Formats: sequence, structure tokens, C-alpha cells
Amino acid sequence: MRSRTMQLLALLFVVLSLCVAWLWRQRIEAAPGPLQQIVFAANTEYVGACAVLAAQQQGYFKVQGLAVRIEPFSSGKASLQAVLDGKADVATVADIPIVFAAMEGLPVKVLATLFRSGKDHGIVGRRDHGVITPASLRGKKVGVTHGTSGHFTLDVFLNWQRMDSGDVTMVNYKPEELPGALQRGEVDAISGWDPFLQAVRKTLGDAAVAFSGEQAYESIYNVVALRSFINGRSGVVRGLLRALAEGSAFCESQPARMHLALPATARLTRAEMLAAWPGYHFGLELDQALLLALEDRARWAIRNRLGAGAQMPNFLDHVHLDGLAQVRPAAVTIIH
Repeated sequence: MRSRTMQLLALLFVVLSLCVAWLWRQRIEAAPGPLQQIVFAANTEYVGACAVLAAQQQGYFKVQGLAVRIEPFSSGKASLQAVLDGKADVATVADIPIVFAAMEGLPVKVLATLFRSGKDHGIVGRRDHGVITPASLRGKKVGVTHGTSGHFTLDVFLNWQRMDSGDVTMVNYKPEELPGALQRGEVDAISGWDPFLQAVRKTLGDAAVAFSGEQAYESIYNVVALRSFINGRSGVVRGLLRALAEGSAFCESQPARMHLALPATARLTRAEMLAAWPGYHFGLELDQALLLALEDRARWAIRNRLGAGAQMPNFLDHVHLDGLAQVRPAAVTIIH
């Protein structure tokens, strides 16, 4: 009996030792050394960047041996361009700029999706400019950032109203310029995402008319890098993904603590922010739905002659599976 007890204790010790070793490996990459310098381009005005900011503020990057400098941009499109220009190593970006990069044959790869939401895009118009119903957008000037999710949302929304992009006059602005353009009356409506839409709704008050883009577009927000960054830096990629996974978990479970830490939510009251939070999904994944969404956006770009190419890219070539597969294997459901 005593011998059997000792055997069980020995087995338990081995299991616990393996668990501790695995957790330690997940926490810190093999050998300690100097921090790896990484420049992270992120749209810090967008709530989808929460995992990046939380990982920085809570020290998760440093634990993984990374010294991350976050460079703020007002859109994922601009963040991705910083990577393409060699000014950043990784970026947060929604699906549509990835589509355009792939159509141009650029070596952009998705490391993981880190945020999803169907509730943060839409259209805001001015009642005093005759925007009352969706159909009343016909013939109006609409501010939009070309080649972004706001552009896609507007096109799909118009199609539902049996209109197309030729039935409105699109005026191109940077995302942060859209609220001002609407307030000054340069356009009759704008199409984009929060916090810019929310800000202009508050400013215009009863003069604002809002149309939800929930059924038109789901934001699939990702972290991306160039193939040249990923090659030979598998440890850095794993550390980055582990830190972002912890940041995502913090955002999911601690919205009140992120309230004032996020530029996107600092303008909201605590009650407004907590009410919006259930519509956000934080968590790293590489899901088959990402490929389907990229193909859908590519068909839109090809149909509207918006991209450099007219052929459907193989988007599997633009996804880096190994990093997340080693960090969170169950989160990788892309068929390959």
C-alpha cells in the first residue's frame, strides 16, 4: 500500500513539474537576454487596439522580453502603410487594407485576429441637410476614407437601398477629419467607425441621424507583419502573441480598468463604455471566417476596380499559422 502511495506521489510530482515547466515556457521565452526592440503601429483611437495598449500598460510585452514602442495612427490603413514603409515592425489593421496589400502582391501576413465587432461602423447624416432615411442619401455628399472598412460599409449599405456608389458623391477624408467635415457642412453624411461617429453624434445632437452598419460589416481586426520580419524571429513572434493574448484577456475581463486608458473610450462616461463593451469580442484567433471575409472584400474591390489587380489572391499565403499554432493551437481553425 505504501509503495503504491509513493508511486502516485512520484507521478503527481512529475505531472506538476511538467505543468510548471510548460507554464514557464509560455510566460518567458527560453534564455533571458536583452529586450527585443519592436515598433508597433496601431490605431490607438480604435477600441480594437485595446489588447496592444493593455499589453504595454500591464507589462506583458516586457515579460516576454520585448521592448515595444507604440506609434499611434488614426486608421489601420495608415498603420499598415507604416509597416510597408519600414517605419514599424507590426501593425493593427482591419481586413480591407490587407486585401489591397495582397492584391498588390505585397508580403503582408496576418499573425492573428485580435478583435471583432459588428457594432462600431455606420453612417451619420445631418437632418438639416435632408438626410432623414437611408433612401434620402441619394444625391448627397458623403465623407468617407477610401479603401477602408468605412468605404466598404457605405457601399454595402447603399446596395441594400437599391443604390450604388454612383448615386452619392463620395468625398475622401482621413478618418479623423470626417467629424469636422460633417460639422462644417462640407458633406451631408459620413461613413466610418467609432469613436469618430460617436463624437459627431454627440456634437450634432438632435441634428444627427445615425444608421447602423451592423448588418453591412463586421470589423475583423488583426495584427500583421511582413514576411521578412517573421522569418528567423519565431521566438519574438511567439512572445508578441503571448503578450497580446494576455492583453486581450485583460480587456475582456477588466473593461472598467481600461475606460480611461483607451483614447477611444476616455471620451465616454463609464456607463456608456460598459454598455458598449458586450458588443466587442477580444481574443486571439485564426479562424476560417477570416479567409472568407478577405475573399468577400476582394470581390468587392475587384468589382469596383479599387485594387491594383483583378485576380483573387490566395489569402492563405497571407496568414502566418505557425506562431499562434504554437501559442494557442485550439485558436487556429483555418483549413490548410
